[in-house]
Amino acid sequence: MRLLVPALAALLCTSPALGAPKVIASVVPVHGIVAAVMGELGQPELLLQGSMSEHRASFTTAQIVALGKADLIFIIGHGLETKLAQLSGSEAVNGKTFIELSDAPGVITHPVRQGGAWEPDDDDHKAETAGETSEGILGFDPHVWLDPENAKAMAGLVAIELTKADPEHAQAYTANATAFAASVDLTAAGIAAELAPLKHRPFIVFHDAYQYFEKRFGLTAVGSISDVSAHAPSAQRLEDIRRKLSSTGAVCVFREPQFDSKLVDAVIEGTQARDGVLDPLGASLTPGPQAYRQLLTNLAASLKACLAA
Repeated sequence: MRLLVPALAALLCTSPALGAPKVIASVVPVHGIVAAVMGELGQPELLLQGSMSEHRASFTTAQIVALGKADLIFIIGHGLETKLAQLSGSEAVNGKTFIELSDAPGVITHPVRQGGAWEPDDDDHKAETAGETSEGILGFDPHVWLDPENAKAMAGLVAIELTKADPEHAQAYTANATAFAASVDLTAAGIAAELAPLKHRPFIVFHDAYQYFEKRFGLTAVGSISDVSAHAPSAQRLEDIRRKLSSTGAVCVFREPQFDSKLVDAVIEGTQARDGVLDPLGASLTPGPQAYRQLLTNLAASLKACLAA
Protein backbone atom coordinates (compact mmCIF):
# COMPACT_ATOMS: atom_id res chain seq x y z
CA MET A 1 0.00 0.00 0.00
CA ARG A 2 2.89 2.34 0.78
CA LEU A 3 4.13 1.96 -2.80
CA LEU A 4 1.03 3.79 -4.01
CA VAL A 5 1.70 6.90 -1.95
CA PRO A 6 4.58 8.37 -4.04
CA ALA A 7 2.67 7.68 -7.24
CA LEU A 8 -0.43 9.36 -5.87
CA ALA A 9 1.62 12.35 -4.68
CA ALA A 10 3.20 12.72 -8.12
CA LEU A 11 -0.22 12.60 -9.76
CA LEU A 12 -1.52 15.33 -7.48
CA CYS A 13 1.49 17.54 -8.23
CA THR A 14 0.96 17.35 -11.97
CA SER A 15 -2.82 17.80 -11.93
CA PRO A 16 -4.40 21.25 -12.37
CA ALA A 17 -4.69 22.99 -9.02
CA LEU A 18 -8.21 23.21 -7.72
CA GLY A 19 -7.61 26.77 -6.57
CA ALA A 20 -5.80 28.00 -9.69
CA PRO A 21 -6.75 31.54 -10.71
CA LYS A 22 -9.28 32.05 -13.49
CA VAL A 23 -7.20 33.70 -16.20
CA ILE A 24 -8.11 35.30 -19.54
CA ALA A 25 -5.57 36.22 -22.24
CA SER A 26 -6.42 38.63 -25.03
CA VAL A 27 -4.72 37.17 -28.13
CA VAL A 28 -2.95 33.94 -29.13
CA PRO A 29 0.62 35.14 -28.42
CA VAL A 30 -0.38 36.35 -24.95
CA HIS A 31 -2.30 33.14 -24.34
CA GLY A 32 0.77 31.12 -25.34
CA ILE A 33 3.00 32.98 -22.90
CA VAL A 34 0.49 32.74 -20.05
CA ALA A 35 -0.22 29.05 -20.73
CA ALA A 36 3.50 28.27 -20.62
CA VAL A 37 3.87 30.02 -17.24
CA MET A 38 0.77 28.37 -15.77
CA GLY A 39 1.93 24.95 -16.95
CA GLU A 40 0.04 22.11 -15.32
CA LEU A 41 -1.47 24.39 -12.72
CA GLY A 42 -4.24 25.76 -14.93
CA GLN A 43 -5.35 26.77 -18.38
CA PRO A 44 -6.01 30.37 -19.45
CA GLU A 45 -9.01 31.23 -21.57
CA LEU A 46 -8.40 32.85 -24.97
CA LEU A 47 -10.55 35.89 -25.67
CA LEU A 48 -9.72 36.67 -29.33
CA GLN A 49 -9.19 33.92 -31.86
CA GLY A 50 -6.25 34.47 -34.20
CA SER A 51 -8.50 35.18 -37.18
CA MET A 52 -9.85 38.35 -35.53
CA SER A 53 -8.09 41.69 -35.86
CA GLU A 54 -6.82 42.78 -32.47
CA HIS A 55 -7.25 46.41 -33.52
CA ARG A 56 -10.93 46.13 -34.50
CA ALA A 57 -12.45 43.30 -32.42
CA SER A 58 -15.67 43.87 -30.52
CA PHE A 59 -17.02 41.64 -27.77
CA THR A 60 -20.17 39.69 -26.98
CA THR A 61 -22.12 40.03 -23.75
CA ALA A 62 -20.91 36.55 -22.74
CA GLN A 63 -17.28 37.58 -23.21
CA ILE A 64 -17.75 40.71 -21.14
CA VAL A 65 -19.39 38.67 -18.36
CA ALA A 66 -16.43 36.25 -18.46
CA LEU A 67 -14.02 39.18 -18.13
CA GLY A 68 -15.90 40.35 -15.06
CA LYS A 69 -15.56 36.93 -13.41
CA ALA A 70 -11.85 36.43 -14.17
CA ASP A 71 -9.17 36.75 -11.51
CA LEU A 72 -6.51 37.96 -13.96
CA ILE A 73 -6.79 39.42 -17.46
CA PHE A 74 -3.60 39.73 -19.51
CA ILE A 75 -3.42 41.97 -22.57
CA ILE A 76 -0.64 43.61 -24.57
CA GLY A 77 -2.19 47.05 -24.03
CA HIS A 78 -1.03 50.50 -25.10
CA GLY A 79 -3.43 50.71 -28.01
CA LEU A 80 -3.14 47.20 -29.43
CA GLU A 81 -6.49 45.72 -28.34
CA THR A 82 -8.23 49.06 -28.77
CA LYS A 83 -11.82 48.19 -27.86
CA LEU A 84 -10.84 45.68 -25.21
CA ALA A 85 -8.66 48.20 -23.39
CA GLN A 86 -11.62 50.57 -23.19
CA LEU A 87 -13.35 48.05 -20.90
CA SER A 88 -10.50 47.94 -18.37
CA GLY A 89 -11.63 49.25 -14.99
CA SER A 90 -15.17 49.82 -16.21
CA GLU A 91 -18.42 48.82 -14.56
CA ALA A 92 -19.03 46.40 -17.43
CA VAL A 93 -16.20 44.15 -16.17
CA ASN A 94 -16.81 44.75 -12.46
CA GLY A 95 -13.99 47.26 -12.27
CA LYS A 96 -11.31 44.72 -13.19
CA THR A 97 -8.03 46.33 -14.25
CA PHE A 98 -6.30 44.45 -17.03
CA ILE A 99 -2.58 43.67 -16.79
CA GLU A 100 -0.74 45.26 -19.73
CA LEU A 101 2.23 43.05 -20.58
CA SER A 102 3.90 45.77 -22.65
CA ASP A 103 4.56 47.42 -19.26
CA ALA A 104 6.55 44.42 -18.02
CA PRO A 105 9.99 45.30 -16.60
CA GLY A 106 12.59 44.70 -19.30
CA VAL A 107 10.29 45.11 -22.29
CA ILE A 108 12.02 47.09 -25.05
CA THR A 109 9.72 49.44 -26.97
CA HIS A 110 10.17 51.25 -30.29
CA PRO A 111 8.37 54.42 -31.42
CA VAL A 112 5.74 54.24 -34.13
CA ARG A 113 7.57 54.63 -37.44
CA GLN A 114 6.92 57.87 -39.27
CA GLY A 115 8.07 59.30 -42.59
CA GLY A 116 8.22 57.97 -46.12
CA ALA A 117 6.65 54.55 -46.54
CA TRP A 118 5.66 54.46 -42.89
CA GLU A 119 3.88 57.85 -42.86
CA PRO A 120 0.09 57.74 -42.15
CA ASP A 121 -1.74 58.96 -45.24
CA ASP A 122 -4.50 61.53 -45.61
CA ASP A 123 -7.27 59.07 -44.79
CA ASP A 124 -5.55 58.25 -41.49
CA HIS A 125 -5.34 61.91 -40.54
CA LYS A 126 -9.06 62.36 -41.20
CA ALA A 127 -9.71 59.91 -38.38
CA GLU A 128 -7.47 61.78 -35.97
CA THR A 129 -10.33 63.65 -34.32
CA ALA A 130 -11.77 60.30 -33.28
CA GLY A 131 -8.46 59.34 -31.67
CA GLU A 132 -8.00 56.41 -34.02
CA THR A 133 -4.59 57.08 -35.52
CA SER A 134 -1.27 55.87 -34.27
CA GLU A 135 -0.48 59.39 -33.07
CA GLY A 136 -3.76 59.52 -31.15
CA ILE A 137 -3.59 56.34 -29.09
CA LEU A 138 -0.14 54.77 -29.40
CA GLY A 139 2.76 56.00 -27.34
CA PHE A 140 4.90 53.34 -29.02
CA ASP A 141 4.51 50.47 -31.47
CA PRO A 142 2.53 47.91 -29.40
CA HIS A 143 3.54 44.77 -31.35
CA VAL A 144 6.12 44.11 -28.66
CA TRP A 145 5.67 40.33 -28.48
CA LEU A 146 7.41 39.87 -31.84
CA ASP A 147 10.76 40.44 -30.13
CA PRO A 148 11.50 37.18 -28.27
CA GLU A 149 13.42 39.11 -25.61
CA ASN A 150 10.20 40.97 -24.82
CA ALA A 151 8.25 37.73 -24.57
CA LYS A 152 10.69 36.54 -21.92
CA ALA A 153 10.17 39.76 -19.96
CA MET A 154 6.40 39.42 -20.26
CA ALA A 155 6.56 35.85 -18.96
CA GLY A 156 8.35 37.20 -15.90
CA LEU A 157 5.50 39.62 -15.19
CA VAL A 158 2.94 36.84 -15.74
CA ALA A 159 4.72 34.75 -13.10
CA ILE A 160 4.67 37.67 -10.66
CA GLU A 161 0.95 38.32 -11.15
CA LEU A 162 0.05 34.63 -10.92
CA THR A 163 2.07 34.39 -7.72
CA LYS A 164 0.12 37.30 -6.21
CA ALA A 165 -3.14 35.50 -6.99
CA ASP A 166 -1.88 32.03 -6.08
CA PRO A 167 1.12 32.30 -3.72
CA GLU A 168 1.02 28.60 -2.90
CA HIS A 169 2.46 27.84 -6.36
CA ALA A 170 4.95 30.69 -6.62
CA GLN A 171 7.92 28.36 -7.15
CA ALA A 172 6.19 26.55 -10.01
CA TYR A 173 5.26 29.77 -11.81
CA THR A 174 8.81 31.08 -11.52
CA ALA A 175 10.29 27.80 -12.74
CA ASN A 176 7.88 27.70 -15.68
CA ALA A 177 8.78 31.27 -16.70
CA THR A 178 12.47 30.35 -16.57
CA ALA A 179 11.90 27.25 -18.69
CA PHE A 180 9.88 29.29 -21.18
CA ALA A 181 12.71 31.82 -21.48
CA ALA A 182 15.22 29.05 -22.17
CA SER A 183 13.01 27.53 -24.87
CA VAL A 184 12.52 30.94 -26.50
CA ASP A 185 16.29 31.45 -26.58
CA LEU A 186 16.71 28.18 -28.47
CA THR A 187 13.98 29.10 -30.94
CA ALA A 188 15.42 32.58 -31.51
CA ALA A 189 18.91 31.20 -32.11
CA GLY A 190 17.57 28.86 -34.78
CA ILE A 191 15.65 31.68 -36.46
CA ALA A 192 18.70 33.97 -36.45
CA ALA A 193 20.76 31.34 -38.25
CA GLU A 194 17.97 30.61 -40.73
CA LEU A 195 17.34 34.24 -41.66
CA ALA A 196 20.94 35.50 -41.63
CA PRO A 197 21.45 34.97 -45.40
CA LEU A 198 18.28 36.99 -46.14
CA LYS A 199 19.00 40.11 -44.06
CA HIS A 200 19.46 42.41 -47.05
CA ARG A 201 16.48 41.20 -49.11
CA PRO A 202 13.95 44.10 -49.05
CA PHE A 203 10.26 43.45 -48.52
CA ILE A 204 6.97 45.24 -47.85
CA VAL A 205 4.39 44.20 -45.25
CA PHE A 206 0.64 44.66 -45.08
CA HIS A 207 0.64 46.71 -41.89
CA ASP A 208 3.50 48.02 -39.83
CA ALA A 209 3.51 45.28 -37.19
CA TYR A 210 6.92 43.70 -37.54
CA GLN A 211 9.64 46.13 -36.55
CA TYR A 212 10.38 44.24 -33.32
CA PHE A 213 10.98 41.05 -35.30
CA GLU A 214 12.91 42.95 -37.99
CA LYS A 215 15.22 44.68 -35.52
CA ARG A 216 15.87 41.52 -33.51
CA PHE A 217 16.85 39.51 -36.59
CA GLY A 218 18.29 42.31 -38.75
CA LEU A 219 15.74 42.17 -41.58
CA THR A 220 15.07 44.82 -44.24
CA ALA A 221 11.45 45.91 -44.40
CA VAL A 222 11.05 49.02 -46.56
CA GLY A 223 7.39 49.96 -46.14
CA SER A 224 3.85 48.95 -45.26
CA ILE A 225 0.57 49.14 -47.15
CA SER A 226 -1.26 50.20 -44.00
CA ASP A 227 -0.06 51.92 -40.83
CA VAL A 228 0.67 50.46 -37.41
CA SER A 229 -3.05 50.40 -36.48
CA ALA A 230 -4.04 48.70 -39.77
CA HIS A 231 -6.23 51.54 -41.05
CA ALA A 232 -7.49 51.07 -44.61
CA PRO A 233 -5.00 52.72 -47.00
CA SER A 234 -6.04 55.42 -49.46
CA ALA A 235 -5.53 55.16 -53.21
CA GLN A 236 -2.66 57.64 -52.86
CA ARG A 237 -0.93 55.47 -50.30
CA LEU A 238 -1.22 52.43 -52.59
CA GLU A 239 0.42 54.43 -55.36
CA ASP A 240 3.18 55.52 -52.99
CA ILE A 241 3.82 51.91 -51.99
CA ARG A 242 3.93 50.81 -55.63
CA ARG A 243 6.62 53.44 -56.21
CA LYS A 244 8.44 52.25 -53.11
CA LEU A 245 8.27 48.71 -54.39
CA SER A 246 9.86 49.77 -57.66
CA SER A 247 12.53 52.04 -56.17
CA THR A 248 13.73 49.58 -53.52
CA GLY A 249 13.53 46.41 -55.59
CA ALA A 250 11.47 44.75 -52.85
CA VAL A 251 11.17 41.07 -53.70
CA CYS A 252 8.11 40.25 -51.58
CA VAL A 253 4.91 41.89 -50.36
CA PHE A 254 3.37 40.08 -47.42
CA ARG A 255 -0.33 39.98 -46.62
CA GLU A 256 -2.00 38.75 -43.43
CA PRO A 257 -4.78 36.18 -42.99
CA GLN A 258 -6.99 38.71 -41.18
CA PHE A 259 -7.13 41.15 -44.12
CA ASP A 260 -8.29 41.17 -47.75
CA SER A 261 -5.58 40.01 -50.17
CA LYS A 262 -6.87 42.37 -52.89
CA LEU A 263 -4.73 45.23 -51.59
CA VAL A 264 -1.54 43.19 -51.89
CA ASP A 265 -2.62 42.01 -55.34
CA ALA A 266 -3.07 45.63 -56.41
CA VAL A 267 0.40 46.58 -55.17
CA ILE A 268 2.29 43.76 -56.91
CA GLU A 269 0.28 43.75 -60.15
CA GLY A 270 2.61 44.11 -63.13
CA THR A 271 5.77 43.74 -61.02
CA GLN A 272 8.18 40.89 -60.37
CA ALA A 273 7.46 40.94 -56.64
CA ARG A 274 6.02 37.84 -55.04
CA ASP A 275 3.30 37.69 -52.40
CA GLY A 276 3.63 35.89 -49.11
CA VAL A 277 1.69 35.55 -45.85
CA LEU A 278 2.83 36.68 -42.41
CA ASP A 279 0.70 35.88 -39.39
CA PRO A 280 1.71 37.96 -36.34
CA LEU A 281 -1.24 36.71 -34.25
CA GLY A 282 -1.19 32.97 -34.89
CA ALA A 283 -4.51 32.70 -36.75
CA SER A 284 -3.84 29.08 -37.71
CA LEU A 285 -2.24 27.96 -34.46
CA THR A 286 -3.68 25.75 -31.76
CA PRO A 287 -3.65 27.90 -28.61
CA GLY A 288 -1.48 26.60 -25.82
CA PRO A 289 1.99 26.68 -24.25
CA GLN A 290 3.75 25.93 -27.55
CA ALA A 291 1.93 28.59 -29.57
CA TYR A 292 4.29 31.50 -28.99
CA ARG A 293 7.41 29.72 -30.17
CA GLN A 294 5.48 28.23 -33.10
CA LEU A 295 4.34 31.72 -34.07
CA LEU A 296 7.98 32.88 -34.29
CA THR A 297 8.95 29.77 -36.23
CA ASN A 298 6.11 30.25 -38.70
CA LEU A 299 7.06 33.90 -39.30
CA ALA A 300 10.63 32.86 -40.06
CA ALA A 301 9.48 30.08 -42.40
CA SER A 302 7.15 32.42 -44.30
CA LEU A 303 9.85 35.05 -44.71
CA LYS A 304 12.36 32.49 -45.91
CA ALA A 305 9.93 30.86 -48.33
CA CYS A 306 9.32 34.15 -50.16
CA LEU A 307 12.61 36.01 -49.75
CA ALA A 308 14.80 33.08 -50.72
CA ALA A 309 12.75 32.01 -53.74
